[in-house]
Order: sequence, then C-alpha cells, then structure tokens
Amino acid sequence: MGSNPAFVGAIDQGTTSTRFFLYDRNAKPVASHQVEFAQIYPQAGWVEHDPLVILDTVKVCIQKTCEKARAEGISIDGNVKAIGITNQRETTVVWRKSTGLPLYNAIVWMDARTSSICRRLEKELPEGRLQFVKSAGLPISTYFSAMKLIWLLESVPVVKSAIEEGDALFGTVETWLIWNLTRKLTDGQDVPQGGVHVTDCANAARTLLMDLSTLQWHEPTLKRLGIPSTILPRIVSNAEYIGDVAEGWPLAGVPIAGCIGDQHAAVLGQKCKKGEAKSTYGTGCFILMNTGETLVSSKHGLLTTISFKLGPHAPTHYALEGSIAIAGAAVQWLRDTLGIIDSAREIEALANSVENTGGLYFVPAFNGLFAPWWRDDARGVLIGISRFTSKAHVARAVLESLCFQAKDVLSSMQSDASSNTSEFVLRVDGGASANNLMLQLQADLLGSTVIRPADIETTARGAAYVAGLTIGWWTEQQIFEDISLSVTRDGHPEAKVTTFHPRIGKDEREKRHALWCKAVQRSFGLAGLS
Repeated sequence: MGSNPAFVGAIDQGTTSTRFFLYDRNAKPVASHQVEFAQIYPQAGWVEHDPLVILDTVKVCIQKTCEKARAEGISIDGNVKAIGITNQRETTVVWRKSTGLPLYNAIVWMDARTSSICRRLEKELPEGRLQFVKSAGLPISTYFSAMKLIWLLESVPVVKSAIEEGDALFGTVETWLIWNLTRKLTDGQDVPQGGVHVTDCANAARTLLMDLSTLQWHEPTLKRLGIPSTILPRIVSNAEYIGDVAEGWPLAGVPIAGCIGDQHAAVLGQKCKKGEAKSTYGTGCFILMNTGETLVSSKHGLLTTISFKLGPHAPTHYALEGSIAIAGAAVQWLRDTLGIIDSAREIEALANSVENTGGLYFVPAFNGLFAPWWRDDARGVLIGISRFTSKAHVARAVLESLCFQAKDVLSSMQSDASSNTSEFVLRVDGGASANNLMLQLQADLLGSTVIRPADIETTARGAAYVAGLTIGWWTEQQIFEDISLSVTRDGHPEAKVTTFHPRIGKDEREKRHALWCKAVQRSFGLAGLS
C-alpha cells in the first residue's frame, strides 16, 4: 500500500446479520464487523424484519469496522474511495417518501404468506404459474417481491392510501439502504430530503417485474398485477456511481459506486466464468451458473436471472439459478428452537459422531420448497425415526438435507445447460461452507468435486469488486484473471483452496437420493397443518 493507502468498503446486508468490510487495492480484507439482528415471526410461515433495525446495523457495522482499522494503525480517514453494496434479495420494503418511515415491516424473501395470492393469479392468468417466465424468467411464487407488494397493497390500508397519495416508495433492501444513505438535510428543513431511489438490475430481476431482455420494468406485467410504476426505483447496472453517503452517516461523502444482489455478488467473488457454477450456503442455499450473454430458459424448474452487468454500457451476463429456502436456517433451528446445539459450529462434531443418519431423512420445508420442486404447500418432515435415533442422527440428517437439495438443483442445472456431470466442479462459499463434513457429504451425494476458496466471504468481495470497477481500480479482466486480486487475510494467494472428492460409489449415491425423493414427496400438501 505504500504511503498512500486506499480502500473500498463493502456493505453486506444479509438475512440474519449485517457486515461491513474494508478491502485494499489487492482485494484483501483489512477490517470488518458483523451484527446479527432479530427475525420476526408473526405467524407460521411469516418472516419479517424491522427496516429501521437494518439501517442501525449498517451504521454500527461501518462505525465499528473503522474503529477496528484505526486501532490496527490503518489510516482510513479520507482514504476510503468508494462503497459497494450487496444484500438479501426479494425482501420487500414500502416507506413514506415524506418521512422516510416504513409503512410496514420488511417482508422477508422466505415468507410464505402470499400463497393464496399466488393460487389466485395462477387461476386468473392465461398461462397460469408460468405467466411471467418469458419476460422475467420466474414463475409465480411466494418467493418474489411482486407477490409481497401485492399483499401489502391488499392487506395494509396505510400502504394503499400512501400510494394513492403519491407518498410511497417501494424497494428491496439495497434500495432502502441507498435511499437512506444518500438522504440530505437542506437549509431550513428539519426533515431530510429523500435520497437516490434506485435498484440494480440483478436485484430488479428478482421482483418478477423486470424484463430480462431490456433490463427495464415490464409495463404489461405492472398493468396485470396492478402495481403503479410511480413507486418503483430506477434500474441501474451493478457497477456505476449512484450517489454520495450523506452527512450523519459514517464515511460521509464517500461515493456509493456499485450495488449487486448477494448471490450475484458471490458469482463475481468466485470469479465464475461462462459455464461455471457456485453454491452459497447461508440462511438459504443459492446455486448460480453463469450462462454468459445468453438467456437460457429452464425446462427443469430453475430460474433464469442476471449474473451481472459491470457498467452502464457493459454486456449483460445471465445465469441459471436454483434457490433453496432453508439451508443454514435449519442449523439455526437446531440451535435456537430445539436446543440440540449451543452454537452452529457444534453441528459438525455432533454429526461426525455417527457414521450415518441411521435411516433418518429431514426435509426442511419450513415455508415450502423452492427449486426445482416449487411447492409452497410443503412443510418440514423428519422420517425414518426409531428408538435408535439420536440427536447426532438428527444433526447429520440436517446436514445431508442441505446437500440433497443442492444435488436436486445441480442435476437440473446440468440438464438445462447440457453439462457433463463427471466434469462438473462446484465452487462453494458462505458461512456453512466452513463445515468440512457437510462439503464432503456434498461431494459424495453430488458425485463431483467441490472446491472451497481460502476466503469464503465471496459475497462481500463481489460488492468490493463492483465499487472498485466503477472508480477504475480494477478492470473486469483483472478481477477474473489476476491472482493478485485473490489474496487471503495472511496475504497468500487464494489458489490455496480446499478440495473435496466423492468417496462413495454411484449405486450408494443413487439409492440414498431415491430415498430422499420419497421423503420430499411426503412433505407435499401439509401446509394445512399450520
């Protein structure tokens, strides 16, 4: 860094926590801080966040990261050149333009309250569940923001009235953050003016409302769903100047220079070129394969979406995606609800204390199943229980459930992309990917090599990359090819990876998967139980 250090910041706003990182010119993280926040469960299948709490966690994370950097003797004052943002996708916020206050809690991506709206639309629309696949690449599902927005319009009177008065704005989490980060106080006014109201194309692709070909809001869809365009943010690319951080925030005056949904950020952070795939094991599990500049339609229950667009005039790269609602959240369930473990890290040792699940299969359909099943009537099941079953078997079955779900998605992905399974390599990241047993199970059940990078925080790195691209620190070629932009905290090249190879044969793999599929079938049609 020499005598003139410089850094880019990355806000990583996730489903259960917020983090902020500072990266140097070699994309090496030099300081970070993380804050968890409460999940709100008003009813079975409903999940909410307090938007104001999210804002507070962002502020705290930036402050604490800067304090840690200064404590290490790192000169950051005046040396943070840009900030990139990455975020949980589909989570929906509506707020008053005049006051900046949310009109309702944020409805989280995994929330299933809109199932009746989905069933109604499937009956009303000519092409049913697939009505918007041609324009948006997505089926009608509780997953996507448009359904949550319709629920707010129909079920929360203050939202409807605010929209009618022209005093409401809609956004997913990155839009909410940017609008607040860029709000400015004006002379003689006590209330800050509204900030920049934008979303990026990757996040917009998850609303069901954007045309994947034009990267603009799809007017026929808005009309069919009764969503006014006046409340929608402007769509921008992933790497461009958006606005400056306003006074009252840490790092005021620093440009916000990029924005990208968390799973797309991980594609970039993992340097996935055309034909390569990554799996991020977080609260959910999200698998994306970069299909380059080609829009690939799925015949196997996957989603067509954006990989990234690295500048206003850059080409758009697309992806196939398989979204799994419950991954790390199942481990949190063992910890927080059942009390089987005291910390998430304990699950590996507990599951490793037995050689197998003892015939136990767990399907974590807490709020339904996403790809490739798309069954919002599914609910969680634990089958194969006997007197022999112990908490260790349950822990191992939970880990296997993550891997079986990923296998289902990857098998569909390989079929859509005409990929040869024997040559397939899966790149993994996310908090749960630190679990060696889980990744070995993944390699076994997938029958392919699994590679974990030395630094698994690829989502935050992707956000740093888009900010660095915007301010001219790096080129796209450097990001995908330059080893100097792939260093770990100790300064060694990221080429030092951990590789997991399959240890079981094809017959055993297929037998176990067939039993898993039977368990999945047992989970269907159980939504009425709650």
